[in-house]
Amino acid sequence: MRNFFGKSVAVGAIAVLALTACGSGRDDSKGTDSSGSGAKGFAANSLIGVALPAKTSENWVLAGDLFTSGLKEAGFTSDVQYAGASTTVADQQAQITAMVTKGAKAIVIGATDAAQLSTQVAAAHAAGAKVIAYDRLILNTPDLDYYVAFDNFKVGQLQGQALLDGMKKKKPAGPYTVELFAGSPDDNNATVFFNGAMDVLKPEIDKGNVVVGSGQKDFKSIAIQGWKAEGAQARMDQLLTSTYGSKAIDGVLSPNDTLARAIIQSIKSRNKPVPVVTGQDSEVESIKSIMKGEQYMTINKDTRNLVKETINMVKALQAGTEPQINDTKSYDNKSKIVPTYLLPPVAVTKDNAAEAYANDPKLAPLTK
Repeated sequence: MRNFFGKSVAVGAIAVLALTACGSGRDDSKGTDSSGSGAKGFAANSLIGVALPAKTSENWVLAGDLFTSGLKEAGFTSDVQYAGASTTVADQQAQITAMVTKGAKAIVIGATDAAQLSTQVAAAHAAGAKVIAYDRLILNTPDLDYYVAFDNFKVGQLQGQALLDGMKKKKPAGPYTVELFAGSPDDNNATVFFNGAMDVLKPEIDKGNVVVGSGQKDFKSIAIQGWKAEGAQARMDQLLTSTYGSKAIDGVLSPNDTLARAIIQSIKSRNKPVPVVTGQDSEVESIKSIMKGEQYMTINKDTRNLVKETINMVKALQAGTEPQINDTKSYDNKSKIVPTYLLPPVAVTKDNAAEAYANDPKLAPLTK
């Protein structure tokens, strides 16, 4: 079993554990914490707060819309807020505080900075509100009640494996020269994605089958603050200048679609062939790019399903019953084991895009 703050176990062991075994903050030695109990419930028309980060991707925008409509349909009063575009967490801290003051009975938080919300979560808990971490685990607080997310370590594994598969498909014999990118250091998931990818890639790097051209392999040196496209493009520009004058690059590990497109734009601007580039989030422009044969893959984490499960959690809490969870021992936020509900991610390439998005009215037409 793997602890997020330590080393990962082998891929085979993780596969056996399936949904209840892949993710961040793992530490079975601390046992099961059941303090997320549904307790007494609350009125059906209660205020539910939803604090989301800045609108840095299509999925955050969609999540806000889905929470607004879904909570209304469920009979709740909602207060859905986005943090500002700055990289500080102050906006979100103030928004959560305001939700507590307004008397929210449950607060759903997609954390701007996972390590800087413990004071606000404690205040919400003291006021009797239930707190659900949405998509990103909130750290350093015993007052977090639940966590709902896709299996983000598995996301990284799928990205790492797709990078290897895509490069082998283009060039059957290695070694392969790659560059690594990671998400924002203040997003707990960014490290989880990277650790999952390296669980697959590191053995190949150690054997010499995969070579990181720049030598930049540690998270700190490859992280892109704020998940900003301009940051990824600037770093790729610099790498092309310093490392790839006349040298070819076979692949790029990109943690999401926004950064993938920026990386591809940088490479195309130098008139170099586009290598295998990974992604995540199933953004419209990236699906178009995949179907054109540019971006190699993305991850389908259907936001509709994630929001639906979160609202189901709120509905259970309102009724005074225990929400559905499928992991009670793996997600250690450094203060407790957080009861968790995980959804499975799906790797998508041009080959399976039509099948993967068959039930998505926005994306299905793009795969025809």
